[in-house]
Amino acid sequence: SRLQHEYVPSAHLSAACTCLAWAPPGGRQPPNKVQDGPQRKKRKSEVAEVDRQLDILAVGTAVGSILLYSTVKGELQSKLDGGHDSRVNCVRWHQDTCCLYSCSEDKHIVEWNTQTCKVKCKWKGDNSSVTSLCISPDGKMLLSAGRTIKLWDLETKEVYRHFTGHATSVSSLTFTTVKPMNENKPFDGITGLYFLSGAIHDRLLSVWYVRSDRKEKNAVMSFTVTDEPIFIDLTVSEVKEEPVKLAVVCRDGQLHLFEHILNGYCKKPLTSNCTIQIATPGNDGDSTPKPVPILAAAFCSDKQSLLLVYGNTLQPIIEKVSLNTMESHICLIRDIQKVLSLKTDVALTKVKTPIVNSDTKVLVPGIPGHSTTVKTPASGKEKKKNKRKPGEIGESIEERLEALDIDVSKVKTPGGLPQTDSFAVLLVQGLESNDAEILNRVLNTRKDNVIKNTVSRMPMHAVIPLLHELTKRLQGNPYSASLMVRWLKSVFTIHASYLSTLPDLIPQLGMLYQLMESRVKTLQKLSRLHGRLFILVTQVAASEAVHNVTETNQTAKLVYEDESSEEEGSDDEMIADKESDENWDEDEEKEEQSDEQDMTVEKEINGDSDLEPENESEEE
Repeated sequence: SRLQHEYVPSAHLSAACTCLAWAPPGGRQPPNKVQDGPQRKKRKSEVAEVDRQLDILAVGTAVGSILLYSTVKGELQSKLDGGHDSRVNCVRWHQDTCCLYSCSEDKHIVEWNTQTCKVKCKWKGDNSSVTSLCISPDGKMLLSAGRTIKLWDLETKEVYRHFTGHATSVSSLTFTTVKPMNENKPFDGITGLYFLSGAIHDRLLSVWYVRSDRKEKNAVMSFTVTDEPIFIDLTVSEVKEEPVKLAVVCRDGQLHLFEHILNGYCKKPLTSNCTIQIATPGNDGDSTPKPVPILAAAFCSDKQSLLLVYGNTLQPIIEKVSLNTMESHICLIRDIQKVLSLKTDVALTKVKTPIVNSDTKVLVPGIPGHSTTVKTPASGKEKKKNKRKPGEIGESIEERLEALDIDVSKVKTPGGLPQTDSFAVLLVQGLESNDAEILNRVLNTRKDNVIKNTVSRMPMHAVIPLLHELTKRLQGNPYSASLMVRWLKSVFTIHASYLSTLPDLIPQLGMLYQLMESRVKTLQKLSRLHGRLFILVTQVAASEAVHNVTETNQTAKLVYEDESSEEEGSDDEMIADKESDENWDEDEEKEEQSDEQDMTVEKEINGDSDLEPENESEEE
């Protein structure tokens, strides 16, 4: 269970590895020996089983190139380019020639000459992506599968047989027999053979029979498992009475073993003879045993014992077990923690931890005078016992930040509002869990830049669910439209390129389009009505405003005139004094009798003032 070799391609981030296959050992095979090795992907666990000469590994990538890596030399031998322009789904080596076959999301199958690194032949394999390949035992035929399965003649590159296939993409194809069961007829290399296929999200593995005629296209039998199969291994049946042994690892971490003689049609799906699971003992502290997932399984050369790969994918544990398969259910108890802790102690590490005295101070570059004490790394035992005792109060986040010498006020978000990245996370969580509370909190945001940032940061897979949610809300509540339209606008502007790539975009957005159409149809009539109502309302308001205005007194409180003659002036002064006195008295009366104010105003307007008419004319 030790990692023997590690290869990281230079472009592993942009072009992730998608599939791999070992080249047949020693190049050309002896004609009498039929090898099942290159037909399926080999795990590192099986390298020891096959001849030591296994060297070249073909690795398909997500961008369409194929890397040929030599494990003996520990270097990249060559790179096959120009065949595919999309993700490579499967690579298969031919047993006898140096040819390599690959299939891709771009619907094509490519035959490569690995000596010259050139494309030997390229042809369209399916109407959708081709996901799996398998070469027949005699090397003259090729099985390819997207959803339907096709059997190709490798010389003419024409379809020899069609099979119904699966409802989803086929993930594995393997021949289960090398000779036909009926040995009376002459064997043409393919007729009478059985092969097995498994697909993603499909709990049935189908077995197909290659007939001499083209009539029957359906599966002859099927094996049922508990979850989607992720790894399949089998022993090839070479003699008529020899049963095919099948080991299927499912996504739920269980291993199912089947043993069946392939002899024609079987209507009911066959269930497993034996199911194997692995669990922890559950004795130290944690009383409940936990399941340990099985990642892969393979039959050893004796066809009895099994190699099991279990644990986590970064540090798998590989173990050879011989089981009594008469029992229908076997649970192996393995303590992973002990095995892993032993392994990590032995394993070499590239990281060196410096030994530091407790009283030394380390100056950190950047901030002058900023120093922090480096604590010696605690041992593993202490870390485990770092649980808080009852009664102790843990440090608050603020205290911890102060200890780290970080300004707490800067770290806090203004106004306690979540940031846009947390909005995006909240939105995705709400859509996945269909939680109305979370969705309301996010979708009722009115700030345009928050909406824009949230939409740009959300993952692609959440775009369509978000559109469905917005459509639902637009249908349900017409008043929510003003908010939802902002979200729709952002989604359509930011994710337009992604949406345009969807093949079923029209049905996805049909409802939304109809809703908008029905709204827009009434817009013209509504806007006309709105205009008329607006005019009416403003006129009514204006007339009310005229009635409500308290009219001002038009008569002057005080008048100043130039002195034209002395006699006139003296008379005028007398009158002015008298008048002003009367007016002041009037004002006091007005204040007392505020209820009768309107009356007095009207009187004054009508000219019924207390002054004598002669005085008024003189004043004028």
